[in-house]
Amino acid sequence: MAAPRIFVTRPIPDASLARLARALPHAQIDANPEDRNLARGELLVGARGADALLCTLADPIDADLLAALAPPLRIVSTFAVGYENVDLEAAKRLGVRVCHTPGVLTDATAEIAVALLLACARRVVEGDRILRAGGFTGWSPLAMRGRALYGKTCGIVGAGRIGLRVARTLRHGFDCEILVHSRTPRPEWGRELGASFAPLSELLERADFVSLHCPATPETHHLIDAAALSRMKPTACLVNTSRGSVIDEAALVTALEERRLAAAGLDVYEREPALAPGLARCENAVLLPHQGSATFEAREAMGRLAVDAIAAVLSGREPEHALV
Repeated sequence: MAAPRIFVTRPIPDASLARLARALPHAQIDANPEDRNLARGELLVGARGADALLCTLADPIDADLLAALAPPLRIVSTFAVGYENVDLEAAKRLGVRVCHTPGVLTDATAEIAVALLLACARRVVEGDRILRAGGFTGWSPLAMRGRALYGKTCGIVGAGRIGLRVARTLRHGFDCEILVHSRTPRPEWGRELGASFAPLSELLERADFVSLHCPATPETHHLIDAAALSRMKPTACLVNTSRGSVIDEAALVTALEERRLAAAGLDVYEREPALAPGLARCENAVLLPHQGSATFEAREAMGRLAVDAIAAVLSGREPEHALV
């Protein structure tokens, strides 16, 4: 039997590739050496003839691509907890396993969400800009006043692992009242955090801070649109570390420009890496380059899960965290 071939679409931690080589010592591992997204043609050429494909959320693995690769393609392992880039129905039809990396980035992403909440509330990035530009002339009772996070009402949209970690931090660390909106009832939120479940409209009207933690689905596309933004307090802050498509960015820019929303903190974008026109000019927006899971610990753990899934499938074992 020929040695299996694995194609990796962009650089991942060295420890992950070393782990894969140890698990499959006879495999041919080909990795894109450039830290950039491959064009579709490059992806097709690189993955053609591969038994396994290790991709990222930015790689569209659609039905046509899968049909061109399978066989011999046996597994797509995505270096992400999200998997909306993979056509799961086509993969199942073609007998291709699909795996992802859930759980291991919960703490890292929750940290970024809380960091964005604090940065928006206390105008951290704005203050840094002013100081570096020479605008700090000394302490003033009226200068750089922001909003306190302690004791405020915080709305969590999406009651998964990351949303729960953020809610715990805000409740236990900042004595916040927690509102939560979720498709699925979570009684443990009430028992542990004293959280109240609320319709989205009520949450948006009551919350001083709103943090989004829902997946990208047709139901959540533009969940936060112009109408939703109009329900929020003009003193409120909105944070998104979930998926960019959850917010109508054009409507958000208008709300920020017109000061109908105090601030927004974003780590993900609707047409990533592009920003909506005007967003970069909004001084009341804190913008991060999708770094929610960007800790050494989280990225190495993601790599471990991604390569272990490949090693399992190519060795005839059942992988963990399989979607199909």
